[in-house]
Amino acid sequence: MKPRLLVLTSTFPRWQDDTDPPFVYNLSKRLTKKFNITVHAPHFPGADTQGTIDDIHVHRFRYFITPFEKLAGSTGILPTLRHNRLYFAVVPFFLIAQFFSMLLLVRKIRPDVIHAHWLVPQGFFGVLMKILFQVPVVVTAHGADVFGLQQALFTSMKQFAGTRADAVTVVSKALFNALTDIFPPEIQPEIISMGVDAGKFNPDKKNANLKRQYRIDGPFLLFVGRLTTKKGVSFLIDALPAVLNNVPHTKLLIVGSGELSGELQAQVNSLGLNKAVLFVGSVPNTDLPAYYATADIFIGPSIQAEGGDREGFGLTLVEAAMSGCLVIGTRTGGIEDIIQDHETGLLVPEKNVEALADTIIYALGHEKEMEAIKKAGRSRCVEKYDWQVIANRYKNLFVKLIN
Repeated sequence: MKPRLLVLTSTFPRWQDDTDPPFVYNLSKRLTKKFNITVHAPHFPGADTQGTIDDIHVHRFRYFITPFEKLAGSTGILPTLRHNRLYFAVVPFFLIAQFFSMLLLVRKIRPDVIHAHWLVPQGFFGVLMKILFQVPVVVTAHGADVFGLQQALFTSMKQFAGTRADAVTVVSKALFNALTDIFPPEIQPEIISMGVDAGKFNPDKKNANLKRQYRIDGPFLLFVGRLTTKKGVSFLIDALPAVLNNVPHTKLLIVGSGELSGELQAQVNSLGLNKAVLFVGSVPNTDLPAYYATADIFIGPSIQAEGGDREGFGLTLVEAAMSGCLVIGTRTGGIEDIIQDHETGLLVPEKNVEALADTIIYALGHEKEMEAIKKAGRSRCVEKYDWQVIANRYKNLFVKLIN
Protein backbone atom coordinates (compact mmCIF):
# COMPACT_ATOMS: atom_id res chain seq x y z
CA MET A 1 0.00 0.00 0.00
CA LYS A 2 1.28 3.46 -0.92
CA PRO A 3 1.94 5.91 1.94
CA ARG A 4 -0.68 8.63 2.40
CA LEU A 5 0.32 12.25 1.64
CA LEU A 6 -1.98 15.09 2.68
CA VAL A 7 -1.40 18.36 0.79
CA LEU A 8 -2.62 21.61 2.39
CA THR A 9 -3.01 24.55 0.01
CA SER A 10 -5.04 27.65 -0.78
CA THR A 11 -4.35 27.44 -4.54
CA PHE A 12 -5.52 24.45 -6.57
CA PRO A 13 -7.33 24.15 -9.95
CA ARG A 14 -11.04 24.55 -9.37
CA TRP A 15 -12.18 22.87 -12.58
CA GLN A 16 -10.89 21.70 -15.95
CA ASP A 17 -9.06 24.37 -17.98
CA ASP A 18 -8.82 26.61 -14.91
CA THR A 19 -6.66 29.72 -15.13
CA ASP A 20 -5.42 29.60 -11.52
CA PRO A 21 -1.72 28.76 -11.03
CA PRO A 22 -1.45 24.94 -11.16
CA PHE A 23 1.91 24.38 -9.45
CA VAL A 24 0.49 22.51 -6.41
CA TYR A 25 -1.51 20.28 -8.75
CA ASN A 26 1.50 19.68 -11.01
CA LEU A 27 3.69 18.62 -8.10
CA SER A 28 0.97 16.40 -6.62
CA LYS A 29 0.28 14.75 -9.98
CA ARG A 30 3.90 13.69 -10.30
CA LEU A 31 3.89 12.11 -6.85
CA THR A 32 0.79 9.90 -7.30
CA LYS A 33 2.85 6.86 -8.35
CA LYS A 34 4.58 6.88 -4.99
CA PHE A 35 1.88 8.30 -2.69
CA ASN A 36 -1.86 8.16 -2.15
CA ILE A 37 -2.56 11.91 -2.25
CA THR A 38 -5.38 13.95 -0.75
CA VAL A 39 -5.52 17.72 -1.27
CA HIS A 40 -7.23 20.01 1.25
CA ALA A 41 -8.19 23.36 -0.31
CA PRO A 42 -10.84 26.08 0.13
CA HIS A 43 -14.09 25.93 -1.79
CA PHE A 44 -14.88 28.34 -4.62
CA PRO A 45 -18.29 28.95 -6.26
CA GLY A 46 -18.79 26.44 -9.07
CA ALA A 47 -16.17 23.96 -7.84
CA ASP A 48 -17.02 20.49 -6.51
CA THR A 49 -16.53 20.03 -2.78
CA GLN A 50 -15.28 16.45 -3.31
CA GLY A 51 -13.71 14.79 -6.31
CA THR A 52 -10.75 13.07 -7.91
CA ILE A 53 -8.41 14.68 -10.44
CA ASP A 54 -5.69 12.50 -12.00
CA ASP A 55 -5.69 10.13 -9.00
CA ILE A 56 -5.57 13.07 -6.58
CA HIS A 57 -8.40 13.11 -4.03
CA VAL A 58 -9.59 16.69 -3.59
CA HIS A 59 -11.44 17.91 -0.48
CA ARG A 60 -12.65 21.54 -0.58
CA PHE A 61 -13.82 22.96 2.73
CA ARG A 62 -16.81 25.31 2.95
CA TYR A 63 -16.34 28.43 5.01
CA PHE A 64 -19.05 30.99 4.16
CA ILE A 65 -22.15 31.68 2.06
CA THR A 66 -21.35 30.35 -1.41
CA PRO A 67 -21.30 33.68 -3.33
CA PHE A 68 -18.68 35.01 -0.90
CA GLU A 69 -16.37 31.99 -0.93
CA LYS A 70 -13.93 33.89 -3.13
CA LEU A 71 -11.24 34.71 -0.59
CA ALA A 72 -8.90 32.17 -2.19
CA GLY A 73 -8.93 31.51 -5.91
CA SER A 74 -8.89 33.81 -8.94
CA THR A 75 -6.73 36.59 -7.45
CA GLY A 76 -5.11 35.16 -4.30
CA ILE A 77 -5.90 35.92 -0.68
CA LEU A 78 -3.76 39.03 -0.08
CA PRO A 79 -4.74 40.82 -3.33
CA THR A 80 -8.40 40.01 -2.63
CA LEU A 81 -8.16 41.57 0.84
CA ARG A 82 -6.35 44.65 -0.48
CA HIS A 83 -8.92 45.15 -3.23
CA ASN A 84 -12.05 44.53 -1.14
CA ARG A 85 -11.71 45.11 2.59
CA LEU A 86 -15.13 43.60 3.22
CA TYR A 87 -13.45 40.21 2.84
CA PHE A 88 -11.62 40.79 6.13
CA ALA A 89 -14.96 39.87 7.73
CA VAL A 90 -14.73 36.48 6.01
CA VAL A 91 -11.19 35.70 7.25
CA PRO A 92 -12.18 34.40 10.74
CA PHE A 93 -14.74 32.04 9.19
CA PHE A 94 -12.12 30.89 6.68
CA LEU A 95 -9.55 30.11 9.37
CA ILE A 96 -11.96 28.38 11.74
CA ALA A 97 -13.49 26.28 8.97
CA GLN A 98 -10.07 25.39 7.61
CA PHE A 99 -8.84 24.19 10.99
CA PHE A 100 -11.84 22.01 11.85
CA SER A 101 -12.16 20.63 8.32
CA MET A 102 -8.46 19.75 8.39
CA LEU A 103 -8.82 18.18 11.82
CA LEU A 104 -11.63 15.90 10.64
CA LEU A 105 -9.81 15.00 7.43
CA VAL A 106 -6.56 14.09 9.22
CA ARG A 107 -8.51 11.98 11.69
CA LYS A 108 -10.26 10.22 8.81
CA ILE A 109 -7.37 9.45 6.43
CA ARG A 110 -4.48 9.29 8.95
CA PRO A 111 -1.78 10.60 6.59
CA ASP A 112 1.80 9.37 6.81
CA VAL A 113 3.13 12.84 5.97
CA ILE A 114 1.67 16.33 5.47
CA HIS A 115 2.88 18.90 2.95
CA ALA A 116 1.67 22.42 3.80
CA HIS A 117 2.03 25.08 1.11
CA TRP A 118 2.58 28.56 2.62
CA LEU A 119 3.73 29.10 6.20
CA VAL A 120 0.51 30.94 7.06
CA PRO A 121 -2.12 29.70 7.47
CA GLN A 122 -1.57 26.16 6.10
CA GLY A 123 1.86 25.68 7.69
CA PHE A 124 0.63 26.90 11.06
CA PHE A 125 -2.35 24.53 11.00
CA GLY A 126 -0.23 21.70 9.60
CA VAL A 127 2.05 21.91 12.62
CA LEU A 128 -1.00 21.80 14.90
CA MET A 129 -1.98 18.55 13.14
CA LYS A 130 1.51 17.24 13.78
CA ILE A 131 1.16 17.97 17.49
CA LEU A 132 -2.29 16.38 17.68
CA PHE A 133 -1.65 13.31 15.51
CA GLN A 134 2.15 12.81 15.57
CA VAL A 135 2.47 13.03 11.77
CA PRO A 136 5.56 14.56 10.11
CA VAL A 137 5.03 17.91 8.37
CA VAL A 138 6.88 19.65 5.54
CA VAL A 139 6.14 23.38 5.15
CA THR A 140 6.89 25.23 1.91
CA ALA A 141 7.15 29.04 1.76
CA HIS A 142 6.21 30.57 -1.59
CA GLY A 143 6.57 34.32 -1.14
CA ALA A 144 3.44 36.21 -0.08
CA ASP A 145 3.43 34.32 3.21
CA VAL A 146 6.92 35.66 3.96
CA PHE A 147 7.15 39.02 2.20
CA GLY A 148 3.53 40.13 2.52
CA LEU A 149 2.76 39.31 6.15
CA GLN A 150 5.15 41.37 8.26
CA GLN A 151 3.01 42.08 11.33
CA ALA A 152 4.13 40.70 14.70
CA LEU A 153 1.27 38.18 14.93
CA PHE A 154 2.09 36.66 11.54
CA THR A 155 5.80 36.63 12.32
CA SER A 156 5.05 34.63 15.47
CA MET A 157 2.89 32.22 13.46
CA LYS A 158 5.66 31.77 10.88
CA GLN A 159 8.19 31.12 13.63
CA PHE A 160 5.82 28.60 15.24
CA ALA A 161 5.36 26.74 11.94
CA GLY A 162 9.01 26.88 10.89
CA THR A 163 10.53 25.80 14.18
CA ARG A 164 8.13 22.89 14.71
CA ALA A 165 7.89 21.51 11.18
CA ASP A 166 10.03 18.48 10.37
CA ALA A 167 11.35 20.25 7.27
CA VAL A 168 10.99 23.69 5.71
CA THR A 169 11.48 24.34 2.01
CA VAL A 170 11.54 27.65 0.15
CA VAL A 171 11.25 28.31 -3.57
CA SER A 172 14.13 30.82 -3.86
CA LYS A 173 17.28 32.20 -2.26
CA ALA A 174 15.45 35.45 -1.50
CA LEU A 175 12.98 33.55 0.67
CA PHE A 176 15.80 31.61 2.32
CA ASN A 177 17.49 34.87 3.28
CA ALA A 178 14.24 36.38 4.55
CA LEU A 179 13.44 33.39 6.75
CA THR A 180 16.93 33.13 8.23
CA ASP A 181 16.28 36.61 9.65
CA ILE A 182 13.31 35.35 11.70
CA PHE A 183 14.21 31.68 12.27
CA PRO A 184 16.81 30.52 14.80
CA PRO A 185 20.19 29.49 13.29
CA GLU A 186 19.46 25.76 13.60
CA ILE A 187 16.52 26.07 11.16
CA GLN A 188 18.00 25.94 7.67
CA PRO A 189 15.32 25.81 4.95
CA GLU A 190 16.05 23.77 1.84
CA ILE A 191 15.67 25.59 -1.48
CA ILE A 192 13.38 23.58 -3.78
CA SER A 193 11.51 25.70 -6.32
CA MET A 194 8.28 24.80 -8.02
CA GLY A 195 8.77 23.27 -11.47
CA VAL A 196 7.73 23.46 -15.11
CA ASP A 197 7.02 20.64 -17.57
CA ALA A 198 9.77 20.90 -20.19
CA GLY A 199 7.73 18.66 -22.47
CA LYS A 200 4.82 21.10 -22.56
CA PHE A 201 6.78 24.34 -22.46
CA ASN A 202 9.19 24.19 -25.39
CA PRO A 203 9.94 26.09 -28.63
CA ASP A 204 8.01 23.52 -30.69
CA LYS A 205 4.75 25.03 -29.40
CA LYS A 206 5.25 28.16 -31.52
CA ASN A 207 1.99 29.01 -33.28
CA ALA A 208 1.91 31.56 -36.09
CA ASN A 209 -1.89 31.66 -35.86
CA LEU A 210 -1.58 33.60 -32.60
CA LYS A 211 0.09 36.49 -34.41
CA ARG A 212 -2.64 36.50 -37.02
CA GLN A 213 -5.32 36.27 -34.33
CA TYR A 214 -4.00 39.37 -32.54
CA ARG A 215 -2.83 41.14 -35.74
CA ILE A 216 0.79 41.25 -34.68
CA ASP A 217 3.05 42.23 -37.60
CA GLY A 218 6.05 43.43 -35.56
CA PRO A 219 7.88 42.45 -32.37
CA PHE A 220 5.67 40.47 -29.95
CA LEU A 221 6.08 41.34 -26.26
CA LEU A 222 4.30 39.24 -23.64
CA PHE A 223 3.31 39.45 -19.98
CA VAL A 224 1.53 36.60 -18.18
CA GLY A 225 0.37 36.83 -14.58
CA ARG A 226 -2.11 38.23 -12.11
CA LEU A 227 -2.79 41.92 -12.56
CA THR A 228 -1.80 42.87 -9.06
CA THR A 229 0.56 45.51 -7.69
CA LYS A 230 3.67 43.40 -7.17
CA LYS A 231 3.67 42.30 -10.81
CA GLY A 232 4.62 45.85 -11.85
CA VAL A 233 2.67 45.90 -15.12
CA SER A 234 2.10 49.68 -14.91
CA PHE A 235 5.85 50.22 -15.31
CA LEU A 236 5.90 48.05 -18.42
CA ILE A 237 3.05 50.07 -19.92
CA ASP A 238 4.88 53.32 -19.12
CA ALA A 239 7.97 51.96 -20.91
CA LEU A 240 6.12 51.18 -24.12
CA PRO A 241 5.98 54.69 -25.72
CA ALA A 242 9.80 54.83 -25.79
CA VAL A 243 9.92 51.33 -27.27
CA LEU A 244 7.42 52.29 -29.99
CA ASN A 245 9.41 55.43 -30.85
CA ASN A 246 12.40 53.20 -31.62
CA VAL A 247 10.69 50.03 -32.85
CA PRO A 248 7.28 50.84 -34.41
CA HIS A 249 4.64 48.10 -34.77
CA THR A 250 5.69 46.48 -31.48
CA LYS A 251 2.73 44.94 -29.64
CA LEU A 252 2.35 43.91 -26.01
CA LEU A 253 -0.08 41.14 -25.01
CA ILE A 254 -1.12 41.17 -21.36
CA VAL A 255 -2.44 37.75 -20.34
CA GLY A 256 -4.15 37.54 -16.97
CA SER A 257 -6.75 39.17 -14.77
CA GLY A 258 -6.81 40.76 -11.36
CA GLU A 259 -7.91 43.69 -9.27
CA LEU A 260 -5.89 46.20 -11.36
CA SER A 261 -7.45 45.28 -14.72
CA GLY A 262 -9.55 48.45 -14.96
CA GLU A 263 -6.78 50.72 -13.71
CA LEU A 264 -4.25 49.34 -16.20
CA GLN A 265 -6.71 49.65 -19.09
CA ALA A 266 -7.27 53.29 -18.11
CA GLN A 267 -3.50 53.83 -18.12
CA VAL A 268 -3.25 52.41 -21.64
CA ASN A 269 -6.09 54.67 -22.77
CA SER A 270 -4.48 57.76 -21.27
CA LEU A 271 -1.19 57.03 -23.08
CA GLY A 272 -2.94 56.38 -26.40
CA LEU A 273 -1.60 52.82 -26.55
CA ASN A 274 -4.84 51.02 -27.41
CA LYS A 275 -3.47 49.66 -30.70
CA ALA A 276 -0.16 48.57 -29.14
CA VAL A 277 -1.38 46.95 -25.90
CA LEU A 278 -3.89 44.11 -25.95
CA PHE A 279 -5.55 42.79 -22.78
CA VAL A 280 -6.24 39.12 -23.44
CA GLY A 281 -7.70 38.25 -20.03
CA SER A 282 -7.16 34.89 -18.36
CA VAL A 283 -6.07 32.03 -20.62
CA PRO A 284 -6.38 28.33 -19.72
CA ASN A 285 -3.06 26.92 -18.53
CA THR A 286 -3.12 24.38 -21.37
CA ASP A 287 -3.00 27.22 -23.93
CA LEU A 288 -0.13 29.18 -22.38
CA PRO A 289 2.81 27.26 -23.97
CA ALA A 290 1.85 28.57 -27.42
CA TYR A 291 1.87 32.18 -26.19
CA TYR A 292 5.33 31.84 -24.66
CA ALA A 293 6.83 30.01 -27.64
CA THR A 294 5.42 32.52 -30.15
CA ALA A 295 6.42 35.71 -28.32
CA ASP A 296 9.75 37.40 -28.98
CA ILE A 297 10.26 38.69 -25.43
CA PHE A 298 8.59 37.83 -22.15
CA ILE A 299 8.76 40.61 -19.57
CA GLY A 300 8.31 40.18 -15.82
CA PRO A 301 8.48 43.75 -14.43
CA SER A 302 7.82 42.75 -10.81
CA ILE A 303 8.33 45.17 -7.93
CA GLN A 304 8.32 45.22 -4.16
CA ALA A 305 4.81 46.36 -3.30
CA GLU A 306 3.77 48.47 -0.33
CA GLY A 307 4.01 46.29 2.76
CA GLY A 308 7.00 44.36 1.38
CA ASP A 309 5.26 41.76 -0.80
CA ARG A 310 7.29 40.72 -3.86
CA GLU A 311 7.96 37.73 -6.10
CA GLY A 312 8.78 34.57 -4.19
CA PHE A 313 10.16 32.95 -7.33
CA GLY A 314 8.71 33.93 -10.75
CA LEU A 315 7.46 30.71 -12.33
CA THR A 316 6.19 32.42 -15.49
CA LEU A 317 9.77 33.42 -16.29
CA VAL A 318 10.78 29.75 -16.18
CA GLU A 319 7.83 28.80 -18.39
CA ALA A 320 8.84 31.47 -20.91
CA ALA A 321 12.52 30.55 -20.91
CA MET A 322 11.74 26.85 -21.35
CA SER A 323 9.55 27.83 -24.30
CA GLY A 324 12.53 29.42 -26.04
CA CYS A 325 11.44 33.01 -25.35
CA LEU A 326 13.89 35.72 -24.28
CA VAL A 327 13.10 36.79 -20.71
CA ILE A 328 13.53 40.21 -19.12
CA GLY A 329 12.99 40.49 -15.39
CA THR A 330 13.63 42.86 -12.51
CA ARG A 331 16.08 42.55 -9.67
CA THR A 332 13.58 41.69 -6.97
CA GLY A 333 12.48 38.65 -4.96
CA GLY A 334 13.39 35.28 -6.43
CA ILE A 335 13.80 36.42 -10.05
CA GLU A 336 17.59 36.51 -9.81
CA ASP A 337 17.54 32.77 -9.13
CA ILE A 338 16.19 32.32 -12.64
CA ILE A 339 17.95 34.99 -14.68
CA GLN A 340 21.69 35.46 -14.92
CA ASP A 341 22.06 38.86 -16.56
CA HIS A 342 23.13 38.70 -20.22
CA GLU A 343 23.67 34.95 -19.85
CA THR A 344 20.21 33.38 -19.48
CA GLY A 345 18.12 36.55 -19.75
CA LEU A 346 18.24 40.27 -19.01
CA LEU A 347 17.80 42.02 -15.65
CA VAL A 348 16.77 45.61 -14.93
CA PRO A 349 16.23 47.56 -11.70
CA GLU A 350 12.65 47.44 -10.44
CA LYS A 351 10.39 50.47 -11.06
CA ASN A 352 12.90 51.92 -13.56
CA VAL A 353 10.85 52.72 -16.67
CA GLU A 354 13.78 54.14 -18.66
CA ALA A 355 16.02 51.13 -17.99
CA LEU A 356 13.20 48.74 -18.90
CA ALA A 357 12.51 50.55 -22.18
CA ASP A 358 16.23 50.70 -23.05
CA THR A 359 16.63 46.98 -22.35
CA ILE A 360 13.67 46.03 -24.54
CA ILE A 361 14.99 48.23 -27.36
CA TYR A 362 18.47 46.73 -27.00
CA ALA A 363 17.11 43.18 -27.09
CA LEU A 364 15.06 43.87 -30.22
CA GLY A 365 18.13 45.31 -31.95
CA HIS A 366 20.59 42.52 -31.11
CA GLU A 367 18.90 39.39 -32.41
CA LYS A 368 22.02 37.23 -32.74
CA GLU A 369 23.15 37.92 -29.17
CA MET A 370 19.65 37.26 -27.86
CA GLU A 371 19.44 33.90 -29.65
CA ALA A 372 22.45 32.67 -27.67
CA ILE A 373 20.90 33.94 -24.43
CA LYS A 374 17.59 32.22 -25.19
CA LYS A 375 19.30 28.88 -25.78
CA ALA A 376 21.28 29.19 -22.54
CA GLY A 377 18.14 30.20 -20.63
CA ARG A 378 16.17 27.19 -21.81
CA SER A 379 19.05 24.79 -21.13
CA ARG A 380 19.53 26.05 -17.56
CA CYS A 381 15.83 26.01 -16.75
CA VAL A 382 15.37 22.46 -18.04
CA GLU A 383 18.33 21.31 -15.96
CA LYS A 384 17.20 23.01 -12.74
CA TYR A 385 13.43 23.37 -12.89
CA ASP A 386 11.90 20.53 -14.88
CA TRP A 387 9.10 18.96 -12.83
CA GLN A 388 10.76 15.56 -12.78
CA VAL A 389 13.80 17.05 -11.04
CA ILE A 390 11.65 18.93 -8.50
CA ALA A 391 9.24 16.04 -7.83
CA ASN A 392 12.12 13.64 -7.16
CA ARG A 393 13.53 15.99 -4.54
CA TYR A 394 10.18 16.21 -2.76
CA LYS A 395 9.62 12.46 -3.05
CA ASN A 396 12.97 11.76 -1.40
CA LEU A 397 12.21 14.25 1.37
CA PHE A 398 8.80 12.72 2.14
CA VAL A 399 10.13 9.14 2.08
CA LYS A 400 12.94 10.12 4.44
CA LEU A 401 10.49 11.62 6.95
CA ILE A 402 8.12 8.65 6.76
CA ASN A 403 10.97 6.21 7.34
